[in-house]
Amino acid sequence: MNKSRNQDYCEVSGRGTAEEPLIMAVADGHGSAAHARSHLGSRYAVDLFVQEARRFGVLAQPRGDERPPSLAWLMHYAEHAFPRQLVNAWRTKVLGNWERTSSHEEPGLSEEHKVLLYGSTLVGAVLTPRVFAAWQLGDGELTVVDDAGRVTVPLAPAEADLGDETESLCTPEAWLRVRTYWAPVTAPWRAPRLVAVSTDGLSKSFASDRGFLQFMAGLDDRLSEEGTATVRAVLPQWLARASQHSGDDTTLVAAWHQSAPPVPTPATDTDTDTAPTPAPDTVPEPGPEPAAAAGPGPVTDPAPPTDPHGRDE
Repeated sequence: MNKSRNQDYCEVSGRGTAEEPLIMAVADGHGSAAHARSHLGSRYAVDLFVQEARRFGVLAQPRGDERPPSLAWLMHYAEHAFPRQLVNAWRTKVLGNWERTSSHEEPGLSEEHKVLLYGSTLVGAVLTPRVFAAWQLGDGELTVVDDAGRVTVPLAPAEADLGDETESLCTPEAWLRVRTYWAPVTAPWRAPRLVAVSTDGLSKSFASDRGFLQFMAGLDDRLSEEGTATVRAVLPQWLARASQHSGDDTTLVAAWHQSAPPVPTPATDTDTDTAPTPAPDTVPEPGPEPAAAAGPGPVTDPAPPTDPHGRDE
């Protein structure tokens, strides 16, 4: 069943440039009685992720003449400092909300019990011209379509969670359970073509992982053929249909761009029969365009990239 209140929260901003890193995140509050404030927990998770992601973007691409840190240092920061800072900020935020808004009728409530009320998952990503990094705690998906069109879910756990159990921001020492994806961007046209983060309501609407991957490949195809405006208009209906099948809130945030490698500049003959040195090949930095940020909505009848049933024939 769908929860009585939508527990999902999402955000997307930027274009993947040094000045405007692409930042995207989704969070899914658990929604059960034990997590009665999880709609707040998911909102805080996304808001705080965006803050940490902006800080990471500045570290990756310092302004002015400041020398950027090495990729090795950035990777260590992404794998260790980022998750700890994010989880600690989230715990501080939810405990502050509890202190401000509770009636204090349960004086014996432990700190862990208070935090439990706000339980939420989180999937987020940052793309700069130098590096692509992403983090995940709990269920949901990070989907990446690379410059060659390959579709992957690089943060998928080695083993699927059992039933409705999942890792959460409310788990003690949750920063140790954050999964991190790290990929240097070696050239502008090698940046991911499509990056999407989604809550588990989408993947659970398919009968198999294969069906979900086919849907994401179809989304990439539709973006290539029809552009972002058309897909942005119909995506809420696709997600609403998926939500009916999964029985859960369904949210997808996606950013897409299309670029090609530079065309080599040919040498030309001169009057002295010598060829000038070709100018270095340059292309503008691609700016991924936010394709969509949507959750459940009213259902009409457009044809999605693939059937949200995901039934493999």
